[in-house]
Amino acid sequence: MSFLSRVWAIAAKDLRAELRTKQTSSAMLIFAFLVIVIFAFAFDPTRQSLAFILPGVIWVAFLFAAMLGLNRSFVAEKVNDCLHGLMLAPVDRSAIYFGKVLANLVFTLVVEAVSLPLFFVLFNYTLQGSWALLGAVVVLATFGFIAVGTFLSALAANTRTSEILLPVILFPVAVPVVIGAVQATRAILAGAQLTEYLPWLGVLGVYGAVFLAVPFLLFEYVLEG
Repeated sequence: MSFLSRVWAIAAKDLRAELRTKQTSSAMLIFAFLVIVIFAFAFDPTRQSLAFILPGVIWVAFLFAAMLGLNRSFVAEKVNDCLHGLMLAPVDRSAIYFGKVLANLVFTLVVEAVSLPLFFVLFNYTLQGSWALLGAVVVLATFGFIAVGTFLSALAANTRTSEILLPVILFPVAVPVVIGAVQATRAILAGAQLTEYLPWLGVLGVYGAVFLAVPFLLFEYVLEG
């Protein structure tokens, strides 16, 4: 059985469990929808100011919704010592990490795909740039956030206050993702030239690569902790 097959087996386990219960995805969707509705009725901005406000609102909804999924990622494995069962499986410990990253990424991207059009509808905003480029930014930024978030979720799961600890340790580390995602999204919404948001895409790409490599090397020690 190849390494990728093992990663997919672990991810598929989480995806099947979520399809049966729909606990995590429903909570993420409800949270994202509430953020959209609250901000849509709380602000009455002009079109010019909306171009500056909307990217921040979008990523507030996306990142906090993703946090709900990350909080459940390893806490659920603590029930009946399921995590120990995964650790005893004849697979490299990094396969557990990559499987969790893949499952969390799928959950979050589904929520984002459903939520993103609602922002433009409720805020009555027309995208000036490319939907393909906006989608690329969303995927790249979400991947970076999920990569580091899954690693820190495993770290926080070893504590009694994991749901409180995870946001405290994750958001300071994820500041480059937040800034890069908001700035790149703002440029694309306004239809700016590629040179204006290409550096931010580079930041997101480098961040995702670094925080995919570091957990790959350290994840085994986090599980044993």
